[in-house]
Amino acid sequence: MLHNQIFKKRRSIRLKGYDYSQSGFYFITICTKNMKCIFGEIKNGSMLANQYGKIAGDAWLQTMEIRTNVRLHAFVIMPNHIHGIIEINTSRGELHSPAQEHSPAPTKQTPVPEQQQQKQQRGTSNTVGAIVRGYKASVTRQIKLIDDTIETVWHRNYYEHIIRDERSYENITNYINNNPEKWQADKFHRTGE
Repeated sequence: MLHNQIFKKRRSIRLKGYDYSQSGFYFITICTKNMKCIFGEIKNGSMLANQYGKIAGDAWLQTMEIRTNVRLHAFVIMPNHIHGIIEINTSRGELHSPAQEHSPAPTKQTPVPEQQQQKQQRGTSNTVGAIVRGYKASVTRQIKLIDDTIETVWHRNYYEHIIRDERSYENITNYINNNPEKWQADKFHRTGE
């Protein structure tokens, strides 16, 4: 009963009525449970990812292999969160950036086997929420293989911002790229675990 009352009081932080599966650019922030610094540390303005941080980074890049309609742009793994820009293209045509000349893809997109493409087309939801859920589940599963005492890696929700123009895209890209250098002033800054 109490669980139902709490659940009913939760407010969605998503834009009401917005179709999060439509083509566009989305700035995503996903935080660890209780803001624990489990992915590594910042030293001299650079992120030094530990084993869990490398898992988080690799799983993020695998998103493009799993979902052919997704391209990843700037992203950063921080000690207790990840920032990234996801581009969704529902037409499955050539993916592009609102600032194409300023934002090369982080890695070359790997061709996806036909069987995997068919699976994606049949059963994989392509909303921002589904992409984030899949990512969080993958990271959690891999980390639990190393340490089965970890119950939860991630905070319950995530933050998103719909990128609507080139200026916003460039500002967010700069924020992501400079995030490690500005760790001390970051609102997510914590020391240790």
